[in-house]
Amino acid sequence: MQDFYGQCGDEELILRLRDGEENITDYIMDKYKNLVKSKARSMYILGADSDDLIQEGMIGLFKAVRDYDSGRDASFFTFADLCISRQMYTAVQASRRQKHAPLNSYISLYSRVASEKGQEEEAELVNILAARAELSPEEMVIDRENVKNLERTIEKELSTFEKEVLDLHLTGMGYAQIAKVLGKDEKSADNALQRIKGKLKKVIG
Repeated sequence: MQDFYGQCGDEELILRLRDGEENITDYIMDKYKNLVKSKARSMYILGADSDDLIQEGMIGLFKAVRDYDSGRDASFFTFADLCISRQMYTAVQASRRQKHAPLNSYISLYSRVASEKGQEEEAELVNILAARAELSPEEMVIDRENVKNLERTIEKELSTFEKEVLDLHLTGMGYAQIAKVLGKDEKSADNALQRIKGKLKKVIG
């Protein structure tokens, strides 16, 4: 099947699928399964089970195959990427058992920032929050308290939209992709990221 369909573009394949070549669905699902697995690894930071994320991602991919419209949407890859991300993130939101669980695994938040004095303005928030380091037992106790302070700040100071933006930013997404996943314009996502950085720097700094 790989050789038979391999020379065709995705958009052509979708058109042929609409004309009745049902095997194309299986081909596209197999073709993009590695994209799903890659996104599952990225979304895993939000505390969801990897296998569940892959399953949700494949559902999102199936929806992309089902709903893609070459006259309305961008390339199939872009549309599929968005559908997979949305499906996974919706599942994470629905199944999360505790708020901001991933922050429990982020250690050395403060020591990382302290080691980057003068550079924190340029440092990516995702790098600051996801940083890990070797800590002594005493340092880990202090660090856990710092994380709790950060969690309280997130819960108290960030709006629902800002929390969603932060969640997705922690998976490595930029503001443009975040905007697409949340159905917002890029300016809104970018502004939210800037507000988040400002609010968290008060705690981290």
